[in-house]
Amino acid sequence: MRIEFPQSSRAGFPWNQAQLRVGSEPDNDLVLAAGQAAAHHLRIAIDRRGWVLEVLPDATRVYVNARPVRERAILRPGDMLSVGDCRMLLCADEAPEGRSSPEMPEQERCTVALRAVAGPLSGHVLSIADRLELGPHGRMPLDLPQGETATLAIVWRDGKLCLETDQTIDARYPARVNGTVVQQTVLLPGDQIGIGIHRFLIDAPGLEPEPEFVMPEPPPEPLPEDAAGPRGEVWWLIATAAVLALGIAVLLFVHF
Repeated sequence: MRIEFPQSSRAGFPWNQAQLRVGSEPDNDLVLAAGQAAAHHLRIAIDRRGWVLEVLPDATRVYVNARPVRERAILRPGDMLSVGDCRMLLCADEAPEGRSSPEMPEQERCTVALRAVAGPLSGHVLSIADRLELGPHGRMPLDLPQGETATLAIVWRDGKLCLETDQTIDARYPARVNGTVVQQTVLLPGDQIGIGIHRFLIDAPGLEPEPEFVMPEPPPEPLPEDAAGPRGEVWWLIATAAVLALGIAVLLFVHF
């Protein structure tokens, strides 16, 4: 994880441990000003679900992508975390530039969609088809502060899903993928595209790798003594038979 502080001179904060503690006391991993956070404000832990945010007792409300969180929330790369007037952008460790993606057959592209999870378009699920464009001349507008405009286009190129934007790098609200500023890149399932207050997720189940099924090893063939019963039971039967045989022999000897 890498935490950036947009519109602030504070340097980025790298973190690669299993838990991150945030608050104003010096024993926290990430220390904020006393006017921004409680002594021990929140904790971010990694488990099988990913990054899990927990708001600690006596802390003021925390916001994730402008939505209040009272107790817990699942975080994704590209989320904006707000504590007081401090804004923290969660970024993936790996930048999206230069990565590759498997090609997807044209007949399977109907399953790919863009899902809005924050911002004015939240709740909309937009099919991508051959091309999806958002902006002044696109299917839906992208409202940005200060009257800034932008165009995002998601297109198929050589069987790969790609993002293109007409923004320049020095835009006040640049487009980001998993927290990293981009102008164009290959998209993968689960990527979060952010621009201003807008957040979109890529739903592309057909691009996800097929799970590998590992066949369990066959159980060993049972031994004859295993089929006869526990070893203690076998010896008990042998001992019982020997006692009976001895008893019969004694009876016959006495009788004669």
